[in-house]
Amino acid sequence: MKNIILLLVLLSINLYSYGAVMEGGVSKTGTGVQNRVVDFETNQPIPHAKVMLPQLKFSSLTDENGTFTLNADINGDTILSVEKEGYKPFSITINRETSSAPMVMAIQKSNIQDIILSSEMFHLGDDNYSDASANSGEFKGRSLGPFYTKTFLMTPHSPEKTNYLVIGSIIGIDTLLAKKMGQNKIIASYSSAPEIYFNGNKIAEIQINGDGQKVKLPSRLIKPGLDNEITIKTGRNQLQTAYIDYDDIEFMNLSIESE
Repeated sequence: MKNIILLLVLLSINLYSYGAVMEGGVSKTGTGVQNRVVDFETNQPIPHAKVMLPQLKFSSLTDENGTFTLNADINGDTILSVEKEGYKPFSITINRETSSAPMVMAIQKSNIQDIILSSEMFHLGDDNYSDASANSGEFKGRSLGPFYTKTFLMTPHSPEKTNYLVIGSIIGIDTLLAKKMGQNKIIASYSSAPEIYFNGNKIAEIQINGDGQKVKLPSRLIKPGLDNEITIKTGRNQLQTAYIDYDDIEFMNLSIESE
């Protein structure tokens, strides 16, 4: 179990409930102030940033003052994503309550060593889930199957730094911990946690839904100057024995960051 990176429960609760993320930030503003996207360091507005609600097929651009309007019917938890060239991928899970008051999204500039694996939304599972499953009301995409794999090149000097897989946002997880935290309404069952593999080795489990979750890549597993591989496998219903019932999850904004 030494290879499993345990995510701190208190940190994860904060990520999920209040929208504080590791690679940027979001805050509430006063009444009458519009939604804005700003630079994390300077607090200056960022024009022409792409703001998306992928599950609701909503997309908009910020204006010259970095402001935008969410013209979408938001019911349950859904992922909001912000993209801008030269900045790290940013996403946060919002709902009707958190989106009812204007927000300020602070995004960070990317570093030359950052590797953007994907800014797309992915759905893993078997498209077989109940209305009580976490975030099921917001699922829009069809499942790719039980796992996702991405190959990417790491620099010859990458083992000299601390490298992380960053998952911008992930929803739909129905683990026992997620159930106890009230992230789903399932009564009679729960799923195993999604698993993270690096170059064929299991390095982490993701127990709850949230934003900005980071998983350390063990230096001993890195192949410097060569192709490396990240695989995300979804969990299984632990109380279904007649057949394999995969947990349906969705995630987006995957990147490798170094410190």
